[in-house]
Amino acid sequence: MSHEPIAKPVLGIESSCDETGVAVYDLKAGLLAHRLYSQVRLHAEYGGVVPELASRDHVRKLLPMVRETLAAAQLRVDDLGGVAYTAGPGLIGALLVGASAARALAWSLDVPAIGVHHMEGHLLAPLLEADPPKPPFVALLVSGGHSMLIAVEAIGRYRLLGDTLDDAAGEAFDKTAKLMGLPYPGGPELARMAQLGTSGRFRFSRPMTDRPGLDFSFSGLKTQVLLAWQQSDQTDATRADIARGFEEAMVDTLRIKCLRALDTTGARSLVIAGGVGANRRLRQQLDEAARRHGFRVYFPRPEFCTDNGAMIALAGALRLAAGQGDSTAIHVMPRWDLESLGPLDGEPAAASH
Repeated sequence: MSHEPIAKPVLGIESSCDETGVAVYDLKAGLLAHRLYSQVRLHAEYGGVVPELASRDHVRKLLPMVRETLAAAQLRVDDLGGVAYTAGPGLIGALLVGASAARALAWSLDVPAIGVHHMEGHLLAPLLEADPPKPPFVALLVSGGHSMLIAVEAIGRYRLLGDTLDDAAGEAFDKTAKLMGLPYPGGPELARMAQLGTSGRFRFSRPMTDRPGLDFSFSGLKTQVLLAWQQSDQTDATRADIARGFEEAMVDTLRIKCLRALDTTGARSLVIAGGVGANRRLRQQLDEAARRHGFRVYFPRPEFCTDNGAMIALAGALRLAAGQGDSTAIHVMPRWDLESLGPLDGEPAAASH
């Protein structure tokens, strides 16, 4: 559905999983305010996200966070020109909480609302920085649920180059940490442990780098780590060394595939997005590769690598400014193909903050 392009700030709501994110973004002034609440402590005793508990916590937190974010931006609710929310992919109950609140708010204000693709939000997160990338570029989206390489020809024109055949990168981090007895959430704990490990004591394969193509597979790497851990003395020092070996294998695999994607497309810019994009070793290795091979690499700041409302507000603002918008129906898509998104009618430059 088409709407008149907006010129006022857009409220963004993220509720796809276990983080409640709210932000206000203005295409001229940039990011005005953002707030994030994580449910990590709520789900820690279960060792993973419990969908029903996640949905209930979004209900409790969302509206107070909207008020808090608007106050931080020094705005009243009727200063908003539109509302953006994550419509998918994600947990259906969690998505419905954000969608329902966003639709009700937009209806009460008589402003347009738009459902945003969660991965497009991640992909566009580097546009929140002072020196944003410009299409065309290659994007590596690496998170707990996704590992994919995307050719970005323009905002909204995406071509899948490679995807994971099994575990996503973040999922592999979390599962590997769990099998070695590290606390939830395991991925960041494993990365911290890897900083203490000795390089070279454990070397694991770089999966699917010895064959053509840009797809990923991390289940075999996870099995190698499990066997190494079971056959070891299981001391803290060994745990750190195995974590180091796993992280090096993961980062090396991602680096190799990124270089291959750049060669395949001819692009000279690489965007890294998603939670794994906050990994220190990955950032160091890709910065070094960029210097050596003569391309530019762009990262969002770490707080915008994980799920957040700022990326949803930005993505929604760009589409609303192009006159796009949805019907008043509350509609979410737990599974949603990124390539199915349409391009912008016009592509206004996003303001940095």
